[in-house]
Amino acid sequence: MAKIGKRTVKAREGIDREKLYDLAEAISLLKDRSTAKFDETIEVAMNLGVDPRHADQMVRGVVNLPNGTGRTVRVAVFARGDKAAEALAAGADIVGAEDLVEKVQAGQIDFDRAIATPDMMGLVGRLGKVLGPRGLMPNPRVGTVTPDVAAAVTASKGGAVEFRVEKAGIVHAGVGKASFGAEALLENIRAFADAVQKAKPTGAKGNYVQRVAVSSTMGPGIKIDPATVRAGA
Repeated sequence: MAKIGKRTVKAREGIDREKLYDLAEAISLLKDRSTAKFDETIEVAMNLGVDPRHADQMVRGVVNLPNGTGRTVRVAVFARGDKAAEALAAGADIVGAEDLVEKVQAGQIDFDRAIATPDMMGLVGRLGKVLGPRGLMPNPRVGTVTPDVAAAVTASKGGAVEFRVEKAGIVHAGVGKASFGAEALLENIRAFADAVQKAKPTGAKGNYVQRVAVSSTMGPGIKIDPATVRAGA
């Protein structure tokens, strides 16, 4: 059995592993325990009553966090001509067409989010086996296949977060940094939870949001009362 470090033990002190905390209280506990030498990421995880093996129970979407993510996002855009110029002007880090496809095929994936114009998807489709497993494949459902590349780049840089339910029915995302104010984290988590709620698939039966927890990079997970996560709670 792995030995638990002193810092981890201290971080867990005062946290009841079985209690369902109010979201605001949980955020306060997380911030107090985020003592790493770097700005820890705050993450939320939601256990959903879905089986993503069924197409009508897939949960996927994108949410623009009102206070951003606190991280620098490198954006690649597959586009040509005027659209390529628009992407660069909007702040895209990497822009290209066939040349960018070749780089990705060669394993040069120096970006966190990929956007493509619709006319590029014939080319980009070849990258499914490379980008798909990394969650980087452009998709019209989350706004990353679009003719409005400038808006997509701006959203990606400003705090757009994609989410997709995993096999076990869990959806999670980084929703800010420990250095954020408590209110900013509260707003971000509620915006994320609201987006997941709105993405409820037609095949979901019974209790949709079953469990919610928040954690920091180096800290413990804290269980949340799902009722306190809803906007207006």
